[in-house]
Amino acid sequence: MDYGTWIERVFRMSDDVWMRHANPLSGWSRLATAPFLFLALWSWHWIGFWAFIPVGLICVWLWLNPGAFRVPVRRDAWMTRGVFGERVWLNRKAVPIPAHHARMAHVTSTVAFAGLAVAVIGLVGRDFPAAALGWAIMMLGKLWFIDRMVWLYEDMKGDVAEYGSWSE
Repeated sequence: MDYGTWIERVFRMSDDVWMRHANPLSGWSRLATAPFLFLALWSWHWIGFWAFIPVGLICVWLWLNPGAFRVPVRRDAWMTRGVFGERVWLNRKAVPIPAHHARMAHVTSTVAFAGLAVAVIGLVGRDFPAAALGWAIMMLGKLWFIDRMVWLYEDMKGDVAEYGSWSE
């Protein structure tokens, strides 16, 4: 099982949950949660084991989030199209995508992962500037990835009837 399939199973991503997750409030609230997760992780240096409480609560929210909102009435928002693009990306084995989109998805994911690595090194080493810089790089990589998913969705929705139906 690949990473994407595993994530879909963990988050119980049925067709209904995917459509609910396409609500811009879902995507933006997940992104807005990121600084709180960073601070909750950093709080380990202040409160030790008790940091598991805020980290755990945030993780529960991130797990519940995709299904927590209504299906969007309008489906032309940037974040909505980004979520649709993520679905297209995860379905790329069944329906191949253009090579330039696959390449850029890997590039943006690599940027995000590199930022995560710097953030973890900073968190472990109690180096707040390094941790914050890494977190910022990770978030920029994620936003760039979402932007590329919008582009992927726009390129694919006319070619695959199912994909086009999501924005109706």
